[in-house]
Amino acid sequence: MSSIDRSQSVGGTRTYEVRTYGCQMNVHDSERLSGLLEDAGYVRAPEGADEADVVVFNTCAVRENADNKLYGNLGHLAPKKASRPGMQIAVGGCLAQKDRDTIVKRAPWVDVVFGTHNIGKLPVLLERARVQDEAQVEIAESLEAFPSTLPTRRESAYAAWVSISVGCNNTCTFCIVPALRGKEKDRRPGDILAEIEALVAEGVSEITLLGQNVNAYGSDIGDREAFSKLLRACGRIEGLERVRFTSPHPRDFTDDVIAAMAETPNVMPQLHMPLQSGSDPVLKAMRRSYRQERFLGIIEKVRAAIPHAAISTDIIVGFPGETEEDFEQTLHVVREARFAQAFTFQYSKRPGTPAAEMDGQIPKKVVQERYERLVALQEEISWEENKKQVGRTLELMVAEGEGRKDDTTHRLSGRAPDNRLVHFTKADQEVRPGDVVTVEITYAAPHHLLAEGPVLDVRRTRAGDAWEKRNATEKAKPVGVMLGLPKIGAPEPLPAVASGCGCD
Repeated sequence: MSSIDRSQSVGGTRTYEVRTYGCQMNVHDSERLSGLLEDAGYVRAPEGADEADVVVFNTCAVRENADNKLYGNLGHLAPKKASRPGMQIAVGGCLAQKDRDTIVKRAPWVDVVFGTHNIGKLPVLLERARVQDEAQVEIAESLEAFPSTLPTRRESAYAAWVSISVGCNNTCTFCIVPALRGKEKDRRPGDILAEIEALVAEGVSEITLLGQNVNAYGSDIGDREAFSKLLRACGRIEGLERVRFTSPHPRDFTDDVIAAMAETPNVMPQLHMPLQSGSDPVLKAMRRSYRQERFLGIIEKVRAAIPHAAISTDIIVGFPGETEEDFEQTLHVVREARFAQAFTFQYSKRPGTPAAEMDGQIPKKVVQERYERLVALQEEISWEENKKQVGRTLELMVAEGEGRKDDTTHRLSGRAPDNRLVHFTKADQEVRPGDVVTVEITYAAPHHLLAEGPVLDVRRTRAGDAWEKRNATEKAKPVGVMLGLPKIGAPEPLPAVASGCGCD
């Protein structure tokens, strides 16, 4: 088909959809991809429609079957693309950075392949593919511009991701992220704070600081206390009610960070600290630069400074060479740490990582049995820890789309300061996402809390105003050609998705 045919095959405004896989960093990258496309004149495809003019896959490469999932989805789109002149497909993210030319060879109907370092090129590459009528593959080997300088279509009016660094300097044997995201590169503190202040001016009241290894922030700029200083600086921003961060690494988690968390009122009493394994030999094989004693020592210090802190973690079961004794050490740490929540993973080979070639790969049956024991123990602990919340009076930031049964139960949902999910009875007055309500907890389940009594107080906020304004604007927008696919999921307060691809 000629470029003229392709350009004339779709009239009016072109629609787009972004499909996101992986960690919070990918979710935030997708917000930037959406922003870039809208800045270039594309319109978000309406929810519930069946097709879009441009479909972008923002991929993850940390799972063994990540490529199978991608090619399966690409195969599903092939006949649609063949029947719709002008439709384009782009693949970006970690798997694109890793596989490069392989994608176009296996799926020649793909128009654009771009990597983790050059997401800003997407609109240009789409146009070049359209004009030249051939696939464009462009993978940068190093960061061209810090992604936060790019246009962004944020998925929430009241809560926002703010990236403080990209890349990672660690060499964990199970993780391919450093090879795909590169060495750590830090943003200047002034640029980060300027972005946060601009977000607050727009009505955002909660921000989550993002980094592949967030508390290593400062290593690139030569300041070992840069992260704690950044947390304290966030505490001085008027109108910023809640600050969270993910994911820290135990190696870099220092006492000055704990002090900053405890002494900065808007830094929330929540910590996501990846354990990965409780066994010292396994941690050594993983190249994790801490041991069980160090990890539990951090937990003890955090609890001493912030008694009501909710601590969550990531754990990998079945790492190569893991013995039953090693696994029992993981269970021991879980019992001692009493995590509010744990994201548990069965080890899967990451192609290109040292662990994939290690001896002692654990049979699937053994991994499954250990995994089920771990999940059962953590469920028991999560429930016990949640029961301690019953009778407490908590301030919740009302959330959008987090209570899947809210419509049928006639409830709303919100996040407590420690990030626990709470479903509560609707108030007599209007309550909007971003507003703050005060409730008393009456019931605990392993993964959520209930406040079944009346709402004790409603505080309308600038964040609620921003949500209301955005909704009114979205409804009033002309939609052009209505051809699209579902939107990417709205970011929710952490830990909503597994932190850092389970690699931190």
